[in-house]
Amino acid sequence: MTMDDSDGADGEVGIATKAKPKTAKPPLYKVLILNDDYTPMEFVVHVLERFFGMSHAQSFELMLVVHKKGLAVVGVYSNEVAETKVAQVMDFARRHQHPLQCTMEKE
Repeated sequence: MTMDDSDGADGEVGIATKAKPKTAKPPLYKVLILNDDYTPMEFVVHVLERFFGMSHAQSFELMLVVHKKGLAVVGVYSNEVAETKVAQVMDFARRHQHPLQCTMEKE
């Protein structure tokens, strides 16, 4: 059995193998909380606990980073999850009449 005849005229059947397509990982997005002069620190801690599942100690430490540096990354998520988190935080802050800003950017 030889496979020299490339057109298959000798009656042999070649096995076509497809290369498994490599699926690219979706891009990730950083969710950021920005500092302002009006939102109480306790409110930021509450937001971090409620929407990002952090402990009180973690939330307090991250709130201090936001306060001192002006912003902090609070999580890295897929596009849809990041958009949802940003919308939830912004809506929650608006409902409580705080100007807290939450944004996202590609990692």
